[in-house]
Amino acid sequence: MVPQGIKTASIRMGHRIGTLPGSMIGASLAATWAKVKEDGIGNSVYLPPYWMGTHQPGPARQGNVKEPSMNSSDPIPFAAFANFERVADASPLFYCEPPEWAAAGHAIVVDGTIHYIWARRRIGNSWVLLHSTAPTGDPAAVEHDPRNPILMPSDEGFDEYTVEYPFPFLNPADQTYYMYYLGKRKALPKQTGLLVSESGDLGQWTRVRRTPVIAVETNYEEQGSSHPSVAIEGDTIHITYTGESANPPVLCHATAPTRDPATVTKDPANPVFTGTGQVWDGRGVREAEILRGPAYFHVFYGGYDGKIWRIGHVRTRDFRVFEANPHNPILDVSTDPEAWDCDGLLTPQVFAADGLWYMLYAGMRGNEWQTGLAVAR
Repeated sequence: MVPQGIKTASIRMGHRIGTLPGSMIGASLAATWAKVKEDGIGNSVYLPPYWMGTHQPGPARQGNVKEPSMNSSDPIPFAAFANFERVADASPLFYCEPPEWAAAGHAIVVDGTIHYIWARRRIGNSWVLLHSTAPTGDPAAVEHDPRNPILMPSDEGFDEYTVEYPFPFLNPADQTYYMYYLGKRKALPKQTGLLVSESGDLGQWTRVRRTPVIAVETNYEEQGSSHPSVAIEGDTIHITYTGESANPPVLCHATAPTRDPATVTKDPANPVFTGTGQVWDGRGVREAEILRGPAYFHVFYGGYDGKIWRIGHVRTRDFRVFEANPHNPILDVSTDPEAWDCDGLLTPQVFAADGLWYMLYAGMRGNEWQTGLAVAR
């Protein structure tokens, strides 16, 4: 049954709330990219126009942002992510009755099924994790795992009050699913932990260890070293996370070997990105999501102008130099003052399903965050 207080597209559309689909074991994330290439997206050849107008670079700590240049060698052009439209039957996709939230969600595609792992903020600001599924051909046709919530805060430890912002991924080293996540006590800081699904059941997770794998250590992350996202290159796990302090939030980078995802090394250049130097993200950046393409890591993130969080996109080869999408921000708040996402947007995970790019994102109205889905046209 649907957990009390939760509404989703599946209810509005009349989809049955049922059990998990069949086999989820042994699938490769590479199949998703192969499908995109097969459908023509990955093989696009595009010469992006020069960025019109004058770009004023910000301080050096902005990650050496540079203007996009003509480059036909990048199979995923900036324009591919320039026109996201909200999916009507998934706006929102997950919703909890205020003052509760349905947010911090991420997706992973396995054998024709989209697995959504998302978080419910309960009254009192304690979070739990939930699992839902949908077919790749209809991402809004959500069915909930009857075991929800699938992960609760621990009895004692750094995550004894909150577990949220889960990012699941398949580790090619051992063909096992892992998940970095945000953990917190009742008071700050937020830190990053690690879960494993040894059975391959994405509704069943155990803690790899009871201590954080990305702990608070420096002044720019004294309030938080979390909101993780992952992309794998060879035998290296690249992780982006948000550094939170009394100053505006910043984006950080870390790595871990695939043979040991719990051994995380922070990038000595952190924070690697603090914005493009433009007004729309000049007051903070947070909750970056990585998509690895053939030539670049594509980073989607929330940018703040002092009033509203919007979604932006940059790309990088080395987490040192970042090229900004000339269409930024690529997703803005709804112009409808009654819409669920009219006041802010965050958590923009872009993933491929059935040859289309989708964005799972969080939207805010008033003080409440819910989760929606957009598709690139």
